[in-house]
Amino acid sequence: MTPHTQARIDRLDRLANNLDSRYRLPLTNIRFGWDAILGLVPGIGDIAALAPAAYIWLEAHRMGASNGVKLRMAGNTGLDWLIGSVPIVGDILDVGLRANRRNVDLLRTHMEQQGHLNRASDATGRFQSSDLPKHRKNAA
Repeated sequence: MTPHTQARIDRLDRLANNLDSRYRLPLTNIRFGWDAILGLVPGIGDIAALAPAAYIWLEAHRMGASNGVKLRMAGNTGLDWLIGSVPIVGDILDVGLRANRRNVDLLRTHMEQQGHLNRASDATGRFQSSDLPKHRKNAA
């Protein structure tokens, strides 16, 4: 795994953790994050929580995630928004969905399957054009 790719995944992992499971309710194993807290704000809370979710999706796109992975990520985010938009009950269910965690896990799995997380890095540990996925041209 290149240091650059690992650093990007780690950064997204920290963001997803803050959004979905940063805090724990005392005396329980129930974890929640800023996504659930923002969802409590009527009207704008769930919309505001879309910004970091969109950032995770954009990073997946930049890292070369397949259209199928990006579609699943968009579906998770859309479901999170839809469920969270239902007052009270939606906020409770939103705690269990953890769409951002799911999306980062999808991206990590995809990158591992594509071999992007197993490559040796150069000595500097900086991003190189070889870190980008190779795109095939259509043979006509």
